[in-house]
Amino acid sequence: MNDLIFLEPVFHGKLWGGRRMEEEYGYELPDGPVGECWAISAHPNGDCKVQGGSWDGRYLSQLWDEHRELFGNLEGDRFPLLIKILDAQDDLSIQVHPDDAYANEHENGSLGKRECWYILDAREGGDIVVGQRAANRDEFAQMVEDGRWDDLLNRVPIKKDDFFQIDPGTVHAILGGTLVLETQQSSDVTYRVYDFDRRQADGSLRELHLKQATDVIDYATKAPENGTVTAPEVDGVTQLVSTPNYAVERVRVTSDAPVTMRQEWPFLNVSVVEGSGSVLANGTKADLPKGTHFIAPANSGDLVFEGNMMLIVSHV
Repeated sequence: MNDLIFLEPVFHGKLWGGRRMEEEYGYELPDGPVGECWAISAHPNGDCKVQGGSWDGRYLSQLWDEHRELFGNLEGDRFPLLIKILDAQDDLSIQVHPDDAYANEHENGSLGKRECWYILDAREGGDIVVGQRAANRDEFAQMVEDGRWDDLLNRVPIKKDDFFQIDPGTVHAILGGTLVLETQQSSDVTYRVYDFDRRQADGSLRELHLKQATDVIDYATKAPENGTVTAPEVDGVTQLVSTPNYAVERVRVTSDAPVTMRQEWPFLNVSVVEGSGSVLANGTKADLPKGTHFIAPANSGDLVFEGNMMLIVSHV
């Protein structure tokens, strides 16, 4: 069976979140500030359930474990990617993620966390943190102790449709007023460097992880100056990045220019981030309202997209 696998998102309340995904995508959110929509995930902290089709009601992790043929018999003990939408009404913590080797050793066999951000929306004059200016571990620790955040952190101005690749070891933070589609390895390991001394609902401060952070920071990483996408768009498709863990593309579909994508990968993750339309696969047509997320499994055939919409597509 090669049905497209439509998934029910999992939502996570966050101190820094808001309610924007309710109005943008029509999602039914839990009460309180919601920061993250785990849209395509088989991670234990947010395992998505299949909606409709042959696998209705099954979890993505179950399909990965029991029907590996859907994913081209890809090797590995877990579905490798995780797709999120983040609604940062307030600033996220200053943080850094480990690579596979460090996470495997120190985080009970977890994957590391390479990730990238497509900026779906940003407030006027908004910015984010990508990169830091300390030359080594000792200098970083001293600048943190002295609270010299303006000197330490590299802030980058952002606008809608910018794109940023965040490799393990890169200090970063999404700041308030930003809506992001994140493609990442299937990992939930984050080392917080600074959280603006914010209090949680119970009055406590969130835990910081300075030792782990200074272990994993890549002090030689060159910080970006901007996130403008310069890659060419060919037949509606722009390749945003290709890394050892994933490749990500932006697909623009218009009423007078349908887009056909060949399915030549173990699987494709597809998210409708603007507009709406439809997809035809193996002779079956499905509507794609804004905020829809699905997986095109191996051998699902070419995908023909019609309508007026923008998609973010990823694969291993």
